[in-house]
Amino acid sequence: MTKQSDDQHFLGIDVGTGSARAGVFDRSGKLLASDNAPIALWREPGDIVEHSSEDIWRAVCRSVRGAVAQAGIAPDCIAGIGFDATCSLVVLGEGGAPLPVGPSGDPARNVIVWMDHRAADQARRINQTGETVLDYVGGTISPEMETPKLLWLAENMPDTFSRAWQFMDLTDFLTWRATGSLSRSICTVTCKWTYLGHENRWDDQFFRRVGLGVLADEQFRRIGTEIVPGGTRLAAGLTAEAAADLGLATGTPVAAGLIDAHAGGVGTVGARGTAGTVLTRMAYVFGTSACTMTTTLDPSFVPGVWGPYFSAMVPGLWLNEGGQSAAGAAIEHLLQMHPHSAQATQAARQKQQTLADWLASETESRGGDGMIPQLVGEVHVVPEFLGNRAPFADPEARALIAGLDMRSDLESLLALYLAGLCGLGCGARQIVRAQQDKGIAVDTIVVSGGAAKSRLVRQVLADMTGLTVAASASPEAVLLGSAMLGSVASGDHDNLGEAMEAMSVLGDISRPQAALADWADRRFRAFEALQKVGRAIRSAS
Repeated sequence: MTKQSDDQHFLGIDVGTGSARAGVFDRSGKLLASDNAPIALWREPGDIVEHSSEDIWRAVCRSVRGAVAQAGIAPDCIAGIGFDATCSLVVLGEGGAPLPVGPSGDPARNVIVWMDHRAADQARRINQTGETVLDYVGGTISPEMETPKLLWLAENMPDTFSRAWQFMDLTDFLTWRATGSLSRSICTVTCKWTYLGHENRWDDQFFRRVGLGVLADEQFRRIGTEIVPGGTRLAAGLTAEAAADLGLATGTPVAAGLIDAHAGGVGTVGARGTAGTVLTRMAYVFGTSACTMTTTLDPSFVPGVWGPYFSAMVPGLWLNEGGQSAAGAAIEHLLQMHPHSAQATQAARQKQQTLADWLASETESRGGDGMIPQLVGEVHVVPEFLGNRAPFADPEARALIAGLDMRSDLESLLALYLAGLCGLGCGARQIVRAQQDKGIAVDTIVVSGGAAKSRLVRQVLADMTGLTVAASASPEAVLLGSAMLGSVASGDHDNLGEAMEAMSVLGDISRPQAALADWADRRFRAFEALQKVGRAIRSAS
């Protein structure tokens, strides 16, 4: 192993739904500085949501330059770079030129975002084939994944499909843009493209059966022929062009990346601490959506939970991935529906807080965690605005609210906020139960992501699931996970497992309150009853 000197640092770069972020870390995993830049998002009827890959790259460059400048280090002190991003589909023509992917016809809008559900019909038809590949996505493929989106393009925009030079997951686009390497991460293609990581192959029969046989005829050259583990050093590092864009040194090692949630898992599940182990911790990455990840020594097939995926997060271990399609976004949308939202938002801005953070502080001022049953009252929320990702794999599910009265004051807004958090906690409890029923041990939830920084959120999650909830000591666990990839690519650590133990540590611990256990159980039963009513209404309409 080639050890670096203590003045070497690692850069983690994360591209989410609304922004690109970069963080500079030292060899111990300490965050020196971070910066961010917004990215454009286009929405259209028909569940269409799009990005621009060029706009994303510009935002990445701005955030990297800002973070390195704030860290006060020379560009050549960056010893390794890791990328993570949402599982969004990037379409490139010859020479890497962007191609249009939607009705707008705008080639600049060449990214189908993860939350885009235009391919719901294609997903349904793929699922009807019953192909063995589907066993490795929890039995049901999601319209969030790339294969249904590819089929949508082939059927609805055949010119774009035929002209495409490469179809890439967003993470793999970023590493290609940085290095020129067409290598794909085993994380992206296994979790979102149906690559069989445990067999190191694509399934020709599956692609032919679902109507994408042309990709098999081409020996999969447009979706990836070289698949490598996360952390693998790519090509000769940063190209001269990318280095100039980023303000870094040519040749800086760049790692094969991860999906954003999986970077959060890497940044947390192997952390030093006494709560749980890598095999009993469930990573819960709480951002716009929420992703849950558990690792096992042997494959576990859990209906409605994606996977099992081999080596998709922790090398050599199997991954099961669940989550909620809307989490932070669900809470935000829920609050915006309330009449008192505008007034409360103004009060939050005066304190330079988000509305959710301000409501959390208001909850604390009214007695905190122990008062939640009284504050939430009889309001119940199933926050499935974008469907149920797990454990029901039901993209058609929708949110339900029960127990509203005529009040429109702050107290009723607080009740709605807390009911939304409880609903997310109940959803997490269902995911844990589904995995425990299949023998997957979970005793600790390790949280990361912006919403998880709230102590109240962590406590509600602990109370509703009945599990210990641990925070990362790092303020930016997702960025840290990506920086770990850079440390492996640089040779500072031999493998990702070593980097996880060396660079991360658990922080605050929240445990379920015994006094609220009965209340949480009753609330969970009400959640499932409301969920069941929602399914019954849909089946009857």
